[in-house]
This record gives sequence, structure tokens and C-alpha cells, in this order.
Amino acid sequence: MVSMRAMVLERPGTPLIEHERPIPAPSVGEILVEIAACGVCRTDLHVVDGELADPRLPIVPGHEIVGRVAAMGAGVAGGLALGDRVGVPWLGHTCGACTYCRTGRENLCDAPLFTGYTRDGGYATHAIADARFCFPLPGASDDAETAPLLCAGLIGWRSYRMAGEGRSLGLYGFGAAAHILAQVAAWQGRRVYAFTRAGDAAAQSLAKSLGAVWAGGSEELPPEPLDAAIIFAPVGALVPRALKAVKKAGRVVCGGIHMSDIPSFPYRDLWEERQIVSVANLTREDAREFLALAPQAGIKTSVRRYPLAQANAALTDLRQGRIQGAAVLIP
Repeated sequence: MVSMRAMVLERPGTPLIEHERPIPAPSVGEILVEIAACGVCRTDLHVVDGELADPRLPIVPGHEIVGRVAAMGAGVAGGLALGDRVGVPWLGHTCGACTYCRTGRENLCDAPLFTGYTRDGGYATHAIADARFCFPLPGASDDAETAPLLCAGLIGWRSYRMAGEGRSLGLYGFGAAAHILAQVAAWQGRRVYAFTRAGDAAAQSLAKSLGAVWAGGSEELPPEPLDAAIIFAPVGALVPRALKAVKKAGRVVCGGIHMSDIPSFPYRDLWEERQIVSVANLTREDAREFLALAPQAGIKTSVRRYPLAQANAALTDLRQGRIQGAAVLIP
């Protein structure tokens, strides 16, 4: 093969366009990945819809990549070999020199590259990736069902750890990330409360089937005060609602890269040592932890498959809330 197919964003707010391109050759420290599946993440929507500033254009979106190593540049370390199955996540490169990188906080790097945002991603048949930021995926799990673990799982895991170890946990926005984390929390013996769009019976049923003890609309209060809540829906109005749902010293974690403005709320809703924190990106250590835990917890993802050429349809379905679980593109 000398050419590849890719769905390309040329201008924010416009549909992706299918292109045929020469297959690139990996440079020093890089690998060429032949893609088997790529998850469709809400962050991709933020890129396509122009809600994230300064993408590198034109750009191939997608950062939940599962594929095989098809070629290797010089200097690739870490034991990777041709044919190995690997995962490529959102964090695609860091400088390694800034204060954040040198203190174990590479998720806050001052000069990062992000897959599908500032370097081409996985809405394609092939992608180039920095080998240091790819993860071996041994085993025979289904490629499409594995793909959502590379962001919904990884960013979700970082959000989950930041929420603390309380026994009662609220998940606002029961999509790709929440349907994975509900299984982790239930496996660990926590009580999960799922908050969906009002009247979304399908999402509430899915939540209960995955271990949630209660599921209702995001405008409702849970049956008991929560130790913590994680907000995955990009809706700022959910922050004051979640604050009302958590108990004293409870924590509200904002797990998305973009959110609409948070409306004003009375200080008394924050008082008594409640906290609001945000999550930014991920570290490679997050990935190693979560990818080792996922099979132990028996995580099963609910996915809806789309051919690569139907990437625009997948994005539209995600935007309009028509997907239970995660959407995945298959080249």
C-alpha cells in the first residue's frame, strides 16, 4: 500500500472531507500505526465545532486509536515490534523539559502535542505516533470495544482518582466515560448514581445494568448526599447542581476539556469545604494504571460501529445524544 484514507477537518464548523494521501514514513522515535478502530470522543466534537481554539488545520481528528505497528523509525525503544497491537491516546508528545514534565505532571506540559488536535489522529487508515506515548495492548479483546478505553477510559480514570475514595459517587452525563467508570466503581464496591438528560430512559437503563444503584435526570437530587461527583457533560449549569448534591467536604470534578460557562451560584453551596476541580489531559502513568486495571474489573464497553467514511454521521449522532456508550470508526 502506498496511499491511505483520512477524514480531514479543513475548517471548524464544516463537515469532514475524505482524502486520499501518501502513507507517511515514521521519523526518529515514531511508529506508523495501521488503524483497526478509532473511538469518537466528545473532544473530537469540540475540535470539529470550533469550541477548542487553534487546532492545527487541516487536521485528522481522533485520539482513541487501536492498531498495529506497520513501520518503525530509528530509535524506537520500549520493546515494540512490527505487528504489535498498540493504543494511541490524546496526549501525543510532551517537551520533557518544562517544570510540569520534570515534576511528574506531564499532563500540564507547556509545549505538548495532542493526537487529533495538533497532530493528525485516527479518523484514518494509518497514523504516525510518538512511540513513547503509545501503549501495548496485549490480548485478544475486540479492537472496537477497546478503543474507548484510550480516552473515555483514561481521562475518566484520572477524573475518578481525583474524585477521592468516597463510597457514593455521582456521574453527570452518562456517555462513553461514565459507562466505563460505573463498572470500575461498582467493582470496587462504591454506590454509583447516574445523572442523564431528563427523560433519557435508555441511558438510565444502561447505567443500572452496569451497576448504578440509582439513575435519574440531571435536574434531580440523588437519594443520599454524595461524597463526590464527576461531570462529563459539557454543561456548566451542572456544576451548581452537583454542588447541591455533594455533602460537606464533597468534591465536584469537571472531567471535560471544554464546558459552557458556569452560572453564578450562592457561596453557601460551596461552603463547608466543598471543592470544584478540573482535569487536564492525562499522564502515561494514568494509562499504565488503567489499562492494567481494566481487565481485572471486567470492563465491557458498549459500542456502535461506523465505517470510516461515515465519520460525520457518527459525530452528528454523538452531538444529538443518539449514542448509548461509545461510537467507534472502523477503517
